Amino acid sequence: MVGFDSEKYLQMQSEKITERINEFGGKLYLEFGGKLFDDNHAARVLPGFAPDNKIKMLSKLKDNAEIVIVINALDIQKNKVRSDLGITYDQDVIRLIGIFKRYGLFIQSVVLSKFDKSNEPALRFKKRLEKMGLKVYRHYIINGYPSNVPHIISDDGYGKNDYIETTRNLVVVTAPGPGSGKMATCLSNIYHDLKRGIKSGYAKYETFPIWNLPLKHPVNVAYEAATADLNDVNMIDPWHLSAYGVTTVNYNRDVEIFPVLNALFEKLMGVSPYKSPTDMGVNMAGFAICDDEVCQNASKQEIIRRYFKALENERRNNLDPDESEKIFHLMQGLNISIEDREVYNVCLKKQEKTKVPCSAIELADGTYITGKTSDILESQSAMLINALKYLADIPDEENLLLPERIVPITELKVKYLSSVTPRLHIDEMLIALSSSSYTNKYAQRAISKLPLLNGAQMHSSVLLPHIDVKMLRKLGIVLTSTPVYEEKPVK
Repeated sequence: MVGFDSEKYLQMQSEKITERINEFGGKLYLEFGGKLFDDNHAARVLPGFAPDNKIKMLSKLKDNAEIVIVINALDIQKNKVRSDLGITYDQDVIRLIGIFKRYGLFIQSVVLSKFDKSNEPALRFKKRLEKMGLKVYRHYIINGYPSNVPHIISDDGYGKNDYIETTRNLVVVTAPGPGSGKMATCLSNIYHDLKRGIKSGYAKYETFPIWNLPLKHPVNVAYEAATADLNDVNMIDPWHLSAYGVTTVNYNRDVEIFPVLNALFEKLMGVSPYKSPTDMGVNMAGFAICDDEVCQNASKQEIIRRYFKALENERRNNLDPDESEKIFHLMQGLNISIEDREVYNVCLKKQEKTKVPCSAIELADGTYITGKTSDILESQSAMLINALKYLADIPDEENLLLPERIVPITELKVKYLSSVTPRLHIDEMLIALSSSSYTNKYAQRAISKLPLLNGAQMHSSVLLPHIDVKMLRKLGIVLTSTPVYEEKPVK
């Protein structure tokens, strides 16, 4: 079911950004919050929103736009990882550069924020980027940021940062994740522009929270659940309400920083162009919702998934339940619970019946397929085999995994790799299935149905090994897990 009109969004969003460029009459630094590419959260809560919508929208403006990527040098040093992709922030920068170029977008600049010359990993990354033909700019920690406005707007503040040389009138500033310093990068370059007599301005594109939806709309609550680990809180924008008498939604960090940001604008430009955080935004996503009920239901499901994800993270890392408790309260506010995730209920019933770890998947047509742990297959592998059989219309009695393909793998695991059990994980099962496809037409047909698993909902009754989580992510399957470990047999 579709709840979001992507074509309408692309048109309205590109027009709004063009309008904002014209308002400043010069160069616009546009801070892009969230994910510019593969925005899967938006796709899940706004069915019909394509994960690459934002970059498609920018492609409409590509003749006037260039991209600047900002990465926090401390994140490079800490090997910070994007949890959704399982890659480090510096690896993601390389990935994003390739994507932007494939879409025909102009990118020549990367900013290392919070740079320090003693940060060896950041220095190595700088050299790597320069070998790729990119310009790398260094921005430094500013003492007293963001409250000491006179110091920030000085040669010892923004003035210490490298000036980013840009050639287009729309400069899109993006990053691999939060806390990278996008806003500071925009304002720093505005400071340098003014010293050079260049007229420039700032605006912000942030998909969530959607400013013209109610505060407690499930789409906005889903964003709060997604950022529960950052302590972000949605709230009414008091500055906008005071200035215009209109209720809009923003989030706490932008509301809290606005007085300082307003002072920075006044110091930089003589007068602030904005009266509220909402004024700074250009997001038009709320106007492209075509079926509110569909988006509300999808968002409620996303909140439940976020709850399971928080529970899993806390269990795996032995953390206090701060994040999960926050999301639980959000669920209570919308009167939803984990039982509203039907694939969870199906999985639970299967486990209660079999008394072994189980997995369940909901396919695109609404069919539920289950799998249980056996002597040769983990439950998630069995579930996938059963799902592929269903999608390929293969009889249940047909054995897709021939013994001569499986036995060498199980023997290798137990005899030489010190595995606790011989059971096949997803990657091992798919290799066995693929090797069978040369002589088994059913196996070949099953493999051809793998793309149909993209977007399917799944639940496991136990926490899965990271290798299986990674494989499910590659297949596009949306996983939740009960936060318990499988009891392993004693050797």
